[in-house]
Amino acid sequence: MSAFTNIVMAVQLLSALAMIGLILMQHGKGADAGAAFGGGSSGSLFGASGSANFLSRSTAVLATVFFVSTLFLSYVGYRPSVSTTGSSILESVAPGASIPVESAPASTVPAAPAKGAGAIPEN
Repeated sequence: MSAFTNIVMAVQLLSALAMIGLILMQHGKGADAGAAFGGGSSGSLFGASGSANFLSRSTAVLATVFFVSTLFLSYVGYRPSVSTTGSSILESVAPGASIPVESAPASTVPAAPAKGAGAIPEN
């Protein structure tokens, strides 16, 4: 299953890069107005209006491939792992294991003097 996941991840990466390239190759809405005044090239690679259709359809296909691969990878990555000890982190601690606790620092308050050693006699 890991090899198949790697293949799907490679397909996702290649479709994302190709989609970026196709989006950057497309011209915006304002490019049509510039072509009307002689700014556009009349002899294009895809024909007069074939460029917009080819690039937009190719982008849509690559976007579909990208989204399907993303959904597949998220499904595979979300599957909970099967463990024999339980699904909780607290259950994975061995029973009877001691957790180290730091000892409290020594008290800096002096101890009370012993009775009779310089103490005031009681009446």
